Amino acid sequence: MKPFKAVFQVVDNHNCQLYDKNEFFTLTEKSVTVPDGKSCCLILIREMTQLLFELLQKEGGENLENHAKEYTCSGCNGIIKFVQVTTGDNELEDDSIPLIITDDEQRLLNKIVSYPLLKDIPAHHLKEFISCFKVVKLRSGTFLIEKGQPIKRIFIPLSGSLGVEDEGVRIATLEEGEVCGEMSYFGNNIASSSVRTLEDSEVMSISGEDFGKLIKASGAVHDNMVRILAKRLANANSVRVSDFDVSMQGRVNEMTPAELLQIFHMHQKTGVLNLDLPNGTSRLSFLDGAIVAADYSGKKGQDAVYEILAETEGVYNFINGLPPEEMELPPIGDFMMLLMEGIKRTDEEGAEDEPEEEDL
Repeated sequence: MKPFKAVFQVVDNHNCQLYDKNEFFTLTEKSVTVPDGKSCCLILIREMTQLLFELLQKEGGENLENHAKEYTCSGCNGIIKFVQVTTGDNELEDDSIPLIITDDEQRLLNKIVSYPLLKDIPAHHLKEFISCFKVVKLRSGTFLIEKGQPIKRIFIPLSGSLGVEDEGVRIATLEEGEVCGEMSYFGNNIASSSVRTLEDSEVMSISGEDFGKLIKASGAVHDNMVRILAKRLANANSVRVSDFDVSMQGRVNEMTPAELLQIFHMHQKTGVLNLDLPNGTSRLSFLDGAIVAADYSGKKGQDAVYEILAETEGVYNFINGLPPEEMELPPIGDFMMLLMEGIKRTDEEGAEDEPEEEDL
């Protein structure tokens, strides 16, 4: 007798915070497998266990009615509905579960599956999200992102090239498979540079919200995002750093706290960054580019960094050197993780006020 295996697909979601529509669960005699990167819901596990006994009793007879039956979890803050999509003795692997997409979507999937940002995503997960990607053809000189405007979508050129510019200075050139607008993943961020097509191009885009769901399906994408963000900020900041070293002071609305912190980190600065912000003065201490102390609005350490990253107005100045008592302090956390978490927290707080996405 073949081992028992049943696969279920989520067909409806009513405020469930864990699982999304079109995701799959696998049930065997010994385990319940949930989508990659997702936590196991104890309520779902309990109900899957009860369902296992029901299906095992029917396994010897006609089982077609199970495929038409819709199951509903008893729910907590939200509920999901799911149906069985394979027979009890099915030998298909998860990657073989049929998911119908159009011919155009299949061609797009074949093209992008090896792109650096997407190559680590399991094929069936990428296939589930393929309808979220929009493809447009643009003439040379078309702006995708404009400095000072909100970033709402992530863009990946499929052909042609894109130029990243700041005040007329070319910071980077993006070719097929590279990415820009990645900060939209964290919410309604304001662009610190502009991006436009350098020639007639075909560009694929996805909303920051949908990309966030895709990242939940694969932790490898989040790791890629950290590397891309670090490289992108490093390249952008290297263009500005000579002018910055001369002044070491300015306004926050011209250079955001995230950019400031990245500059000091990338150039291994040792000194104190003082900021006069809406909720008072703040102080960040850097030792060889690492943050070793932070103080703002009654908070210290990592919590103070997160509060500073949320500010959009104020002035700053940087003083080289640290007092002796701070020269031996350890970093308060991994720099890139602090930066990513702070930006993400800021935008999650304002997500409810964000307007609906508009396709390019």
